[in-house]
Amino acid sequence: QVQLVEAGGGSVQPGGSLRLSCAASGGNFSSSGLGWFRQFSGKPREFVASISQSGGVTYYADSVKGRFIISRDNAKSTVYLQMNSLKPEDTASYYCATTSPWKIVGRQEYEYDYWGQGTQVTVSS
Repeated sequence: QVQLVEAGGGSVQPGGSLRLSCAASGGNFSSSGLGWFRQFSGKPREFVASISQSGGVTYYADSVKGRFIISRDNAKSTVYLQMNSLKPEDTASYYCATTSPWKIVGRQEYEYDYWGQGTQVTVSS
């Protein structure tokens, strides 16, 4: 059973930065695609970013492109989301997710098989 634990959320002023991390245990981390999603209060979860098994392919939502960077460290079984130039509209709960091994990473929730519990990010002055 794969377990994912997010960390790094918190409160930050507009224009600030945060780095989220998600540590995985169990499963085959280096063979699995990884993604970050977020959920605004009362809204469905939405795609933020994803990264392929090798880290060579990344995808971003238009709303975060140029501000957020997804990366992974297979040796540490950890995926990161560096969030820069944060805006109040980035306030949400952020979730990491992983595919089963060898699946092509994508932008849709249904493509991911395991999810973390979420971490709250609040951007406010």
